[in-house]
Order: sequence, then C-alpha cells, then structure tokens
Amino acid sequence: QVQLVESGGGLVQPGGSLRLSCAASRSSVSINVMGWYRQALGQQRELIASITPGGFTTIADSVRGRFTISRDNSRNTVYLQMNTLKPEDTAVYYCNAEPSVYDWGQGTQVTVSS
Repeated sequence: QVQLVESGGGLVQPGGSLRLSCAASRSSVSINVMGWYRQALGQQRELIASITPGGFTTIADSVRGRFTISRDNSRNTVYLQMNTLKPEDTAVYYCNAEPSVYDWGQGTQVTVSS
C-alpha cells in the first residue's frame, strides 16, 4: 500500500507563500494523476489541483493564478507552491491520487492569519 506524507505547512501572514511537499512511498504513483486536496474546518475535503504523469495541470478556480502544482517522478514527490495566501486558504492540505485511491495521509496544516 502506498503511504503519502505531506509536509511544508505552517502559519503564514496574508499575502505570504508556502511550498508543500508530498512524498509517496512507492514509485507506482508516477503513473497516476496526483492531486492536492484541502479540508477547512467544518467543510468537506475538496480537490484544488491535479497533475498528470506528463505534467498537465488542472487548478480550481478558487486558487488559480496563486497556486501551482508540480511533480518530480524520480523522487515520487508532488509539490504545491502557494502564493498570495488568503485567510480562506486556511485548511489541512492532503495529497492523493485523483481519484483518491490511496489511504489518506495525516495532511499538513496551513494557517493564514495576521
């Protein structure tokens, strides 16, 4: 079974940036579409960005122009560069395949607050 470990979250002021990483335990993820999801308190988990094995990306309207997804298949790692962060981006961020066929990791908390 693939294990996913997210990292890079933290507390940041509005307008700031963070780069999240998702390391997968197996190279099998390199053949999957991978995505970043987030779940704000009291809300459902939502897909915000995805990337195909070849690098084609899809970004949700809510973060388009501010967030960028990328991947390094040689490292079994997916990244989420988040710029111009807003308080409404506060959430726990997860990665998974799209659709989410793997067990969920612990996620990484992102808090945007002054």
